[in-house]
Amino acid sequence: MQTLILTGGGSAGHVVPNLALAPELRKHFRLAYIGTDGIEKKLAERAGIPFYAIPAAKLIRGSVRANLSLPLRFRASVRAAKQALREAGADVVFSKGGYVALPVVWAAAALGIPAVTHESDRTPGLANKLIARRCAAALTSFPETAKLLRGGVFTGPPIRRELFAGNRAQALYKYGFSGEKPVLLAFGGGSGSAALNRALEGALPALLPRCDVLHIRGRASESEGRRAGYVPLAYEPDMASAYACADYVLARAGSNTVFEVLALRKCALFVPLENRRSRGDQAQNAAYFERQGLCRVLHERDLTPARLSGALRALAADAALKRRLAEADFTDGNRAIVAAILRAAHETDGDLCHA
Repeated sequence: MQTLILTGGGSAGHVVPNLALAPELRKHFRLAYIGTDGIEKKLAERAGIPFYAIPAAKLIRGSVRANLSLPLRFRASVRAAKQALREAGADVVFSKGGYVALPVVWAAAALGIPAVTHESDRTPGLANKLIARRCAAALTSFPETAKLLRGGVFTGPPIRRELFAGNRAQALYKYGFSGEKPVLLAFGGGSGSAALNRALEGALPALLPRCDVLHIRGRASESEGRRAGYVPLAYEPDMASAYACADYVLARAGSNTVFEVLALRKCALFVPLENRRSRGDQAQNAAYFERQGLCRVLHERDLTPARLSGALRALAADAALKRRLAEADFTDGNRAIVAAILRAAHETDGDLCHA
C-alpha cells in the first residue's frame, strides 16, 4: 500500500478538510501528516495519523521588515520537508494549501513525488497559486476557481460526512433545550470570534424570548454566562449534534463552514472576516451564495447587537431562502477528490509535478 502525505495547517480550515477525506483515503493509502507544531499536529494526532513536524515560513502581510528573512527560512522549511517525506516513505502528497503546505509540495516536486492540491475558497490564495505550479492537479470547491489555477479541476468541497448523522431529539436533550423554540447555533471558527461574541451577547435580551442559543465561543469557559435558553461552550467536538439541533446558524464565512452549513440546509447569517488580517476570501465566499439567495450576510462593520438582532429576525422570516435551500443541489467533492489523488498516485509518465 502506498503512503499518502496530507499537508496544510496554520488554522483548522486547512486541517479539517484533510480529516474529512481520511476515512475514504485510508481504504487506499497509509496516511501521514506533515505540518508545523500547531493545530494541525493536535488534530492529526487526535485522528490517529502519524505526524512529522517541520518549520514553515509565513508571509506577514503589511510588514516588510518581518519578511526580510523569508527566503532563508523558506529554504530551511523545504529542506526539513524533504527529510520528513523521506522518513515517511511518501509516494504522493495531498495539500490543502496555505503557507504550511508550500514547502512540502516544493520538496515533493524536487524529489519527484506527485502532488495534488485543493483550494476551498472562491479565489485562490498566494500559497495555492504557487503550489499549483508543482502539482498534477489543482482541485477546487467553486467551479469558477478552476479557471484561475494551473491544472485547475472543479471537484466540489470536502465535507465531513459524519455531520449528517446528528439526531435532533438527542441533540436538544444534550444541550438542555426544550424544542419549543427554534435554536440558533452561533460560532466564529476554530479559535472563536471576539467581535461576533460581543455582538451576540449584547443581542441576547432581544433573542432569548424568541429562540434558544447554542454559542460556541472559542476561548471562554463552558460555564461562563449560562442561563435559561443560552448554552455557551468553549469548544464542541460533536458538531453533528450542534448542527442537528440548529434551525439557524450565525457564523463566519470560511469556506468549510459555508459549504457544511448549506449542505445541511441550515438557514444562515454569515459575518465574513473583513479586516487587515484577511485577504477578503470570506467576503467573497459569502457573497457568492448571497447572490444565489442561499444565505444572508451581515458585514463586520455593521456588527452591533441591534443590527445583529434585526438581521436574525429577517433571516427567520425569509421563507424564500428556506425554499431555495431545500431545492438547491449540494454535493460534496469527497469522491472526486479521492479519485484525483488516486490518478496522481498511479500515474507513471513522470510528468506529474512541474519544476
